[in-house]
Amino acid sequence: MKKICVIGSLNMDLVVNVDEMPKKGQTLIGSQFKEVPGGKGANQAVAMARLNGNVSMIGKVGNDGFGQTLVNALKKDNVNTDYIKVEEGPSGVALITVDKNAENSIVVAPGANFRVLREDIDKCIDGIKESDIVVVQLETPLDTIKYALQESKKLGKYTILNPAPAVKLDDDIIKNVDLLTPNETELEILSGLKIENEDDIIKAAEIMIQKGVKQLIVTLGSKGSLYIDKDNIKFKKSYKVDALDTTAAGDSYTGALAVAFSQDKDIEEAMDFASRVGALCVMKEGAQTSLPTIQDVLNFRG
Repeated sequence: MKKICVIGSLNMDLVVNVDEMPKKGQTLIGSQFKEVPGGKGANQAVAMARLNGNVSMIGKVGNDGFGQTLVNALKKDNVNTDYIKVEEGPSGVALITVDKNAENSIVVAPGANFRVLREDIDKCIDGIKESDIVVVQLETPLDTIKYALQESKKLGKYTILNPAPAVKLDDDIIKNVDLLTPNETELEILSGLKIENEDDIIKAAEIMIQKGVKQLIVTLGSKGSLYIDKDNIKFKKSYKVDALDTTAAGDSYTGALAVAFSQDKDIEEAMDFASRVGALCVMKEGAQTSLPTIQDVLNFRG
């Protein structure tokens, strides 16, 4: 099995449940409150580990009360935390509101995540060297992401970018991405093309391929996912389940893809595996608390 290195964020998710999302200036009384380890990078690393992936993580936490809890959560799931450093100051925090329809609204205070710098990639370069697949997201500084992708490609690694939270990216980042895993909104922002239908998705994907991306898998929520490269287009229908909370659904999907590729599954097998994982994820609440194990996936009938 190939090894995976995740470079990204660790956040403590502070989650409150409400009936409806608050309007501007409105105060609501929520029902439940939970502290759940999260952060896109950590979520993806845990998702991989629970699916029997061999995964290490590069990132930073603060020296506050949340930092050690976040690292311990990764260790509990057998993620290699040798490359996670402690920084003076606060850890990353995400404020998450979840409504009765399982939709969420998230505000992130990056904390230590935004102090992951180029020199930290250099100090942790063995984590990349020892891996075959490198996975990044956009909750750490863009300059660091650009450098990490550049160094990963120099070392001959297969790179996956989950472009969330969505921002416009320069071509020096895009050209070093083998697989891009955006949702429709993220693809619209990246490509600059308004997306209203499947033809628009394909046109937007072609723009990204022209910029250097080798493959895209566009997640379409409950509709499924679409694979696009310069020669092929493949659609995978989603599994229908009763969604409770969509937090970490995208992270679970990207994590599952990485594990599938580490096991040399073909694209159709990988998309089906990731769809199963995503379906299981939305059936539970929270970020890492919702991520399924490989046994859950094997037992899932869909």
